[in-house]
Parts: sequence; structure tokens; C-alpha cells
Amino acid sequence: MEQTEQQQETLLNTCIICDHPKPYGIMICSEFICDECEAEMVKTDVLDAKYPFFIHRMNKIWYKMNA
Repeated sequence: MEQTEQQQETLLNTCIICDHPKPYGIMICSEFICDECEAEMVKTDVLDAKYPFFIHRMNKIWYKMNA
């Protein structure tokens, strides 16, 4: 059975890291992180300049949990 374009679009979630709608990723406390961002975060060293950016974006999860 083929899905319509509209049905496929509704399967996209917006990543809390890159803010782009993506079809694949993980849900953490009802927040979505796409596969690409997850892979980049996992390989990012704590001394990398991108690390604080990822921490800042991930804070959305903790703020929502504690609201």
C-alpha cells in the first residue's frame, strides 16, 4: 500500500538540534533528535567548539521535563 505525500510529511518530526523535519531519529522525553544530529553528537569531543551548542539545544528536553 502506497502512502500519499501528505501522509509521508506527517511522519516527519522536527529535530530539536537542527530544527529540520526528518523522518528518522530518536525520541527522548517526547523530543526528537534526527539520526544525523545524534551521530554528530556521539562523535563530538567535549573540547570541540560544537559541544556547548549541543548541550544548549539538549536543554530543551530538561526544561520541558521540569516545567
